[in-house]
Amino acid sequence: MKLIIKWLLSAAALLLVAYLYSGVQVNSFTAALVAAFVIGLFNIVLRPVLVVLTLPVTVVTLGLFLFVINALMFWAAAYVLDGFQVNGFVAALLGSLIYSVLGIVIDSALESLFPQK
Repeated sequence: MKLIIKWLLSAAALLLVAYLYSGVQVNSFTAALVAAFVIGLFNIVLRPVLVVLTLPVTVVTLGLFLFVINALMFWAAAYVLDGFQVNGFVAALLGSLIYSVLGIVIDSALESLFPQK
C-alpha cells in the first residue's frame, strides 16, 4: 500500500515540478505516473552503476557530482518517454533538484503515516 501511495505522490510531485518550472513539461497525470515509474526504475538500476563508475569524480567534487547523476537520470527518463519533456541539461538539473526535495517531503510524510515496526 505504501509503495502505491508513494508512486501516486511522486507522479503528483512531477506534475508540481512541471507547474513550478517551465523547463519541464508533463502532458497528463498518466504520463506523470509512467515518468515517475521510469525515474524510479532508472534510480534503482542505473544510478548505482553510475555512482560506482564516477566515484573518483564524486570524491573530488565532495559529492556534488551526485547532482549531475540525478539530472542524468531525470533527463534519460524524459528521453525515453513521450509525455514527459525536459528542455536541456540545466532544466534536468533544476527539475531533478525540485523533484528530489519533493521526494524527501513525501518520504518523511509516508514515514509518519506508516511507521516501521
